[in-house]
Amino acid sequence: MNYKLFSAVLVVFVLFSCQKNDEKQLAEQRKDAQAKELIFTKISNGWHFRNPALNPVTQGLVQNWKELREFDTELHQTPKSSIGAFQKKSKDLSKKALALNNNIPPAFNKPQVKSRISALVTKINSINLFINLDAIPEQKVIALVGEVDIEMISLYQQMDEIVRKSQIPTEEGESDMIRMLDTTRAIPN
Repeated sequence: MNYKLFSAVLVVFVLFSCQKNDEKQLAEQRKDAQAKELIFTKISNGWHFRNPALNPVTQGLVQNWKELREFDTELHQTPKSSIGAFQKKSKDLSKKALALNNNIPPAFNKPQVKSRISALVTKINSINLFINLDAIPEQKVIALVGEVDIEMISLYQQMDEIVRKSQIPTEEGESDMIRMLDTTRAIPN
């Protein structure tokens, strides 16, 4: 008889303790959900990328650079639903940014452009890293959005500069002088 009474009391005690643990877990889950909602709101408000403009000649040269167009399109689409959507967007942006190194138009396949693309890829990967952490540092993510804007402006300005320099006419005899400065064409002794 004591065994049955002891078992019944033990079962009731376990049920009540489990119920208290469930209430604590529900309270913690609500608190986490509110924190994530606040982070989502802050990131959503700060997730606005500017669209720098190119001059018409440069636009014509990058018109066939599919990777740049896809990256630009992906960059200016803002997730609307949740932190998970931002995490997916940042992962997609990382892939598209890395693809920028493929099929660079010959006029822009220069170290100056490649270094700016590398800096842009680094900033996008940093956003991807920070947004996939358990405790998301929303201020760092928002700051990185601004830094991505700066890198995009820098990339576009460099492409415009390359086009502007290519349009400068060469003077008479300049090509011969440049050829003479080439040490690989030197006459052997």
